[in-house]
Amino acid sequence: MQILLFTLILSTLAFLLKFINSVFLVPWRLKRHFNKQGIGGPGYRPIIGNTEVIKQMIAEAESKPIPFGHDILHRVAPHYFKWSATHGKTFVFWFGNKPRLTLAEPDMIKQLLLQTDSVDKLDFNPLSKMLFGQGLVGLKGEKWALHRKITVQAFNMKRVKAWVPDIVASTVKMLEQWEQQKGGRDELEREVHSEFHKLSAEIISRTAFGISFEEGKHIFKLQEQQVALTSQSLQNVYIPGFRFLPTKNNRLMQRLEKETRDSVRKVLQTNNKARENSKDLLSLLMYDNENLGKEEQGLGVEEVIDECKTFYFAGKETTANLLTWTLVLLAFHQDWQSKARNEVIRICKDNALPTAENLNDFKLLDMILSETLRLYPPVVAMSRQTSKAIKLGSLDVPANTQFYVAVAAVHHDTKLWGQDSNVFNPLRFSGPRKHLTSFLPFGLGPRMCVGQNLALVEAKIALAIIIKQFSFGLSPSYFHAPRFALTLQPQFGAHIIFRKNP
Repeated sequence: MQILLFTLILSTLAFLLKFINSVFLVPWRLKRHFNKQGIGGPGYRPIIGNTEVIKQMIAEAESKPIPFGHDILHRVAPHYFKWSATHGKTFVFWFGNKPRLTLAEPDMIKQLLLQTDSVDKLDFNPLSKMLFGQGLVGLKGEKWALHRKITVQAFNMKRVKAWVPDIVASTVKMLEQWEQQKGGRDELEREVHSEFHKLSAEIISRTAFGISFEEGKHIFKLQEQQVALTSQSLQNVYIPGFRFLPTKNNRLMQRLEKETRDSVRKVLQTNNKARENSKDLLSLLMYDNENLGKEEQGLGVEEVIDECKTFYFAGKETTANLLTWTLVLLAFHQDWQSKARNEVIRICKDNALPTAENLNDFKLLDMILSETLRLYPPVVAMSRQTSKAIKLGSLDVPANTQFYVAVAAVHHDTKLWGQDSNVFNPLRFSGPRKHLTSFLPFGLGPRMCVGQNLALVEAKIALAIIIKQFSFGLSPSYFHAPRFALTLQPQFGAHIIFRKNP
């Protein structure tokens, strides 16, 4: 009995010492380490760090819309906006007891993102991992390298161009539905954010997965619910073991995860033989191992399901949000809308539609989409973590430091883009950029988004078809409220009024 009691006391003391070390001593040493190098930041609070303060700032920023304009940093990243004004572009804030070093200097960002041996993605907590699974977004090391090697071939430009007829057909179908709903009226109002989510869902279903939107619709609905729950979980410090508690949200997330995997598995089993000779994403993941080395094996069924979940989410969100913000910008900036329409009419004469052959001719549309991605990037910030001590410029960074790469801040930086950095001006992209990391809509380095070719081609084709057929402006019911919830999206939707062109 005495031995058991003694063991219990020792275990309790060991736990307390470990707790005190991780919650108090380690953060104190790290704070001193950065302070000595001139890096400040908001004060550390034991256990929770700055997470509760950040949540309060975000809630306050999202409580009301803002006047129309593109100076959005104070709304989409209020903690960065406030703390950078006090501590400079490079500072440390605390996610729980973990330091997050904030970077907005292009040279430091470039040095960080191009490192492959000591810098990688931040680990997802077990709750957010349910949405992203074990696909490209969350994998690391050799497993990530294998998955990327297999998936990157699916989205090369040659393959994406082969999908152009499907993209055109889906867009034309959407506009035909708009025409039917317009009836004999001169104007039609649409909430385009939801419309473009349906469009991109159909395109990703048809091109990447070889199925109809109706078959994929259930998966998208399940993931929309998962996105809302995951967005909440990412704002909180994860307590080990919390996912096993039978809370309402935990039970819901587990049910959604099971239903999503079952639905994707059903898609995999549908027309399996027909898919062997197809060239959609599923076929490449399941059968096409021509690029693998002799010692490498392809993906198993569960790994394919994880990748499908990733592409269902990322493929839909990126294009839908890009198209939404582009139409909002052109609806407000009528002069650029007219210039873009003139280019489309010149390239697509008579009733012609965009083709794979004339994609590169849409120079102005390219610039408009790039300027939209600059002002309203898909993600406001990227997260990374170092596995060992590194040096960024003259700054010594300890191992296991987390990074907050302030993408939106870089995209709106007056030093990089001029005093008019918050002004919509597509001609910025008519020449070379000043710095490699001044523009990061799809990331940089080995972790760059593999689906960017498909996203940009989708957006360009859909924009060309829409702008040729319709003129459009902002509805009086539109409220400007950019909001970051895993991706940058309009909090209250995007209401646009369309008029048929003669």
